[in-house]
Amino acid sequence: MAVRSDGLKTEKRILQTCVRLFLENGYHQTTMAQILREARVSSSSFQNLFRSKDGVLMELVKFMFENQFGIAKSVAGAALPPVYVYAAETAIQITLTELNENLRDIYLEVYTQQRLLDCVQRVTARELCPIFGPYQPELTERDFYELELGSAGLMRGYMANPCTADFPLERKVNRFATLALRGYKVPEEELKKVITFLAELDIRGAAQKVMEELFCRLAMQYDFSPDGLLPRG
Repeated sequence: MAVRSDGLKTEKRILQTCVRLFLENGYHQTTMAQILREARVSSSSFQNLFRSKDGVLMELVKFMFENQFGIAKSVAGAALPPVYVYAAETAIQITLTELNENLRDIYLEVYTQQRLLDCVQRVTARELCPIFGPYQPELTERDFYELELGSAGLMRGYMANPCTADFPLERKVNRFATLALRGYKVPEEELKKVITFLAELDIRGAAQKVMEELFCRLAMQYDFSPDGLLPRG
């Protein structure tokens, strides 16, 4: 029992350190040397528990995606039809990467690494069935997984290119939503209503609330202070 207890303490210390460093510095700027030094663990102990930095990111990704969609739904309004909630959730996800460059770094890694992406896509495919199934009732969860491969590629492309004066956030959100919803066969009349809804949504304010809540939940889960991690205004 003592050996198991020591292992759990080491695992928690590594997770605490990595989550804090990823949010403070970004995923790629966080080195293994930093992690080992600040977590006070040996390289062999780290590898026995997580194998690599990517292993820690997998734990963080699971926690983030399990929480962010629920938070986003509360911001967007649970009374709305599912297609509106999907549009709001994806718009907020794009906006998060504009509010915080370290989150952009984390999200881009998720949408790049095959193992991480597959984990996210399988969870997302289950959510897509009840949302878009009425428009394509003949499709299965496997079909929606294959369609998600395409919408995930769209998401990564928009996340990877920061907004500019010529390509502001509102235009980026509009472009992604239009392409994604057409891919899922949402009728044009309903698509126009969803796009109007997004245009009227305070997307920056909503994303800020989601980020604050997400960081607070991460801080409680991994026992660190979120002070200084959140942009204001």
